[in-house]
Amino acid sequence: MKKIMTTAILSTLILSACVSLYIPTVQASPAVMIAQYQLSPDILMPGDTAVLTLEVKNAEIASQSTTSIMNGDSTITTRTIGVEINDIWISPAQSGGNQIRAATHYEDIGYLASGATIEVNFKLLVDKNMSEGLYFPVVNIDVSGGTDVTYPLLVKVSNASVDLLPTSVPSKISNGGTTELTVTAVNKRENVVKNVVITPQGDGVEFVPESYFIGSLAAETSQPVIFSAKPIAAGAGNISFSVNYKNGDNLHTNALAAPLSIINALDVAPIITNFPRSISKSGSAQISIEVYNAKTEKITGVLVTPICNATVIPSQYFIGSMDPDDVFSASFDIYPDTVGYGTQIIGFKVSFKQGNDYYETPLVSKTFTVVSGPGSSYQSASSSSSSSGSNGVPQTPSLTVCVTSLILIIVVIAVLIVLFMRWRKRRKA
Repeated sequence: MKKIMTTAILSTLILSACVSLYIPTVQASPAVMIAQYQLSPDILMPGDTAVLTLEVKNAEIASQSTTSIMNGDSTITTRTIGVEINDIWISPAQSGGNQIRAATHYEDIGYLASGATIEVNFKLLVDKNMSEGLYFPVVNIDVSGGTDVTYPLLVKVSNASVDLLPTSVPSKISNGGTTELTVTAVNKRENVVKNVVITPQGDGVEFVPESYFIGSLAAETSQPVIFSAKPIAAGAGNISFSVNYKNGDNLHTNALAAPLSIINALDVAPIITNFPRSISKSGSAQISIEVYNAKTEKITGVLVTPICNATVIPSQYFIGSMDPDDVFSASFDIYPDTVGYGTQIIGFKVSFKQGNDYYETPLVSKTFTVVSGPGSSYQSASSSSSSSGSNGVPQTPSLTVCVTSLILIIVVIAVLIVLFMRWRKRRKA
């Protein structure tokens, strides 16, 4: 009896072991998760639209395994277990009646195999009156046969913008030539902006270039931009600079306005420092001038030309290029042999190039007299040279000669009067 029972128990154990080899065992269950997400642009402005890219993954390797033994060899058969995703949507973040919300949601996504990943894109909309700050819209995933997902997203809203600063924008410019104006674009945001373009506008002014393309401007960086302003007409007016840029695919605009008066001033001009009041008909005199560049930029091809009926040597004086605040001295010899006696006029003009444009200053003129005797000169405090007549006698001492002669005449007359009075006194005696 015991032998029979032992045999029966052993048979049952062996049968159970064999049956268990063919029973399938589940080693895991599917787990859906947000592997990562990306927001473009990564920092939004009120009124912006952003593209949200979600990477949804069935993270665990969920499988069903069956083990069989045949002829002493064991075989394991594994089948992965996927999951059905019914719906993906985003719950909006709210603040004071304004929202950050998704424009769409996705239904019946379908089967997601174990270990597989899919990408889902959403368009996020930020209301125009949304206050800046941190917000957390929530991603919801309805999983069939698995655990549903709720995942908060971090979205930052900032009012920081790209501003323009007037680095070098004078309130007055001369109508003689162009003037460089400098503005600086400053990106105060914590993210890069792209397609940055600055465009100037003004009353009675032409700008070169008409607009300036900066391109991308990194976070918290700046870039100066130079425009040449060419006046068209004198008068008071205004100028403005606008900056257009994109935060992601969202276009934004900012502006800088400033007053600008165009005046009739000579910021490039000749200054006469030594000039003859009169010149002997048979002699000559020297004229000294200083040419200054009061502009804020370099000028080239600077040429001084005297305009006069008398003979002037040289007929033109070439200076070349002048940097801002440069002063250059030049001198001319004038011969009145080709003109008559009396008052004559001589003028000087300065021509120059600024960029590709050519300019001429108004004529600066003075008068002199052609005389038969020695001439005289005028000399400014800034000049140390003096002009001479053809006979080598300095022109300025002629006044001293006249005064000396007058004194001698007076002394002679006084002596004659004294002698006459003595003679009369002797006769009466």
